[in-house]
Amino acid sequence: MTSAQLEWWPAEKVAANTTIATAANGLRFTSWAEARISHAEMEHLVGAVPRVLVPAIADHCYYFVPLVVSEGNEVMVAPAQTEDAAERAICHRDVSLGVVQAVFLSSRLTDDRFSLNFEFCINVAHNFVDAVGVPAEFGELAGSQAQAGVRGETSREAWDARRKAFHSEADAAARDGNERARKDYEEAAFCDALAVYLLSLVTDFDYHDLREREYPLLAAPALAERLRLMAKLFPPNEGYEFQIRYRRRG
Repeated sequence: MTSAQLEWWPAEKVAANTTIATAANGLRFTSWAEARISHAEMEHLVGAVPRVLVPAIADHCYYFVPLVVSEGNEVMVAPAQTEDAAERAICHRDVSLGVVQAVFLSSRLTDDRFSLNFEFCINVAHNFVDAVGVPAEFGELAGSQAQAGVRGETSREAWDARRKAFHSEADAAARDGNERARKDYEEAAFCDALAVYLLSLVTDFDYHDLREREYPLLAAPALAERLRLMAKLFPPNEGYEFQIRYRRRG
């Protein structure tokens, strides 16, 4: 089957033809067509979002669908995965459906469940920041780490924003730019940290799996400090456990 043979559905039509489920934490989710993720797997993933965090994103619903494509102002969804359709697909797209903020996630863009889990977690993190901003405690922690020269960051976005926010120019224009860059840095670093924390509640993974070539990865002790703050601000729900394990070298 080719992309041209698929019956692409508008996101609104998909939403009208799905049944919404609610996880134990109150967060809503559903799937459509050949999403290749079971209800139990979705419920476990969505249910990992700490209850204390959910009210900020209570108007959101997460749709696990095979592939999402953005065409102009219209968001289209493919009912199955094909090679040429995957080439056109994007990781996610937000769609406003009246009072519901729908997040459509391409569950078959890769065969890697780790990637899908992280995509969900990073979307939750961005949705939270868009709603309520960055907790002051985290901004203070990330800022103190950056000023202390801690190695690396958690994403290219956070790395670039950090470099802009903490340059040494002292003129007024630079200070104004620094304030904007610092806000961008705090938001990027917080979203990364919250996503990694959420991911850790459902997936046993090696931190270095997140490494990318474009920037140095944040030093593990510094990330651990950020994650412990996440656990303090957003304690795990019953049935989920947060742990940090350091790999010991022989």
